[in-house]
Amino acid sequence: MTGIASGRPPRTAWRAKARARIAYLEAELEHESTRRAPDHRTALIEGMRSHLEKARAAADEDFGWRKLWSGSAAREGVCSNIRSAEVLLIQLVSVEEAAGRANEVMALVKDHLEADDPRRVRLALRLRPIISGDLTTSDRDLMARALDAAYSSLDDELARVRSLRNILWAATVLVVIGVVNLALYGWFSPSSLSLCFSPQGGSGDTVTVVCPTAEYHNQPADTDPSRLAGATDILTVEIAGLAGAALTVIASLRRIRGTDSPYMLPLASAVLKLPTGALSAFLGLLLIRGAFVPGLSDLDSRAQVLAWAAAFGAAQHLVTRLVDDRAQMTLSEVGNTTGAVIDPEKLAVKEGPPASAAGSPNGAGPHDEPHAPDGDGEPVPDSGSPHRRSGT
Repeated sequence: MTGIASGRPPRTAWRAKARARIAYLEAELEHESTRRAPDHRTALIEGMRSHLEKARAAADEDFGWRKLWSGSAAREGVCSNIRSAEVLLIQLVSVEEAAGRANEVMALVKDHLEADDPRRVRLALRLRPIISGDLTTSDRDLMARALDAAYSSLDDELARVRSLRNILWAATVLVVIGVVNLALYGWFSPSSLSLCFSPQGGSGDTVTVVCPTAEYHNQPADTDPSRLAGATDILTVEIAGLAGAALTVIASLRRIRGTDSPYMLPLASAVLKLPTGALSAFLGLLLIRGAFVPGLSDLDSRAQVLAWAAAFGAAQHLVTRLVDDRAQMTLSEVGNTTGAVIDPEKLAVKEGPPASAAGSPNGAGPHDEPHAPDGDGEPVPDSGSPHRRSGT
């Protein structure tokens, strides 16, 4: 039974893509439903239909006032159900269709399972017989389990991307709250966090006081610069720092690569730079005013104060660059398995069954023994005899 699509156009691109995939799988299900269905096929057909109905419901669901933060939940519901339906479809299709899907399954397995994973190794050993049509019940089950394991590994990889994205957004919100509170504190009590300087010190009868928003000339020598601090001094410094940070965001765009990951991790990393720049501008000028930086205890003009604020805002890149590197590393791990530690038990499986193990579930004879690895490091079965492989 093909689901009826909602008349409302999809709100986002991924929903449109999901609907297209659901429609394709529903057509496949309709095709398989017309075939004579034993009891076990009936259960698989009903299970696949249930997953597709849930996927379509998740794609079409309107979360109302929760719409702004419901995208991840809807996406997870759609993707998990579509993947489960595809795993069930492997067990439903004919032998010819299953053989045709073997390479597709193997490609996903190579992308998401370690090289010494038993399911990947066993599927590699049986790949050539499966493609040639020598498909057994255990082979079909192996394909379904390997595909399910690959999808589970993909879910774990995307979960790490989503977790880091959430951490970055949470950090951005916290930094924004801190920056806003500093601006409010400076508004109500400007002298407490004064960023004003007295470059002429106490020499002569008068001094000049330089603040981020104004300059005061010919002030009495005993004037406390903090008394002349303005309510918008901190806000002005934060805006200058934010402008400096914006330049580093633009500069960092050259390092951002496109990704098919559903979560906008590079965007979250870039947005974090803006409030961090505002915060680093305030802290930098505070360090200068406290004579923490030798030779920079007195700034001569308002323009100098704002220039240093912008410079400190851009300097936040020294810290947030580590976040950018972590984000790129996390994205690069999606679909790229890392080198796993060889486990003796897995190694025994990887070496394949001995020649005497004819009749084993996933290797029925010498032609199923592993030969030289292919280009991706997978053992490839050889149709020749062991003597032929050894060169004798």
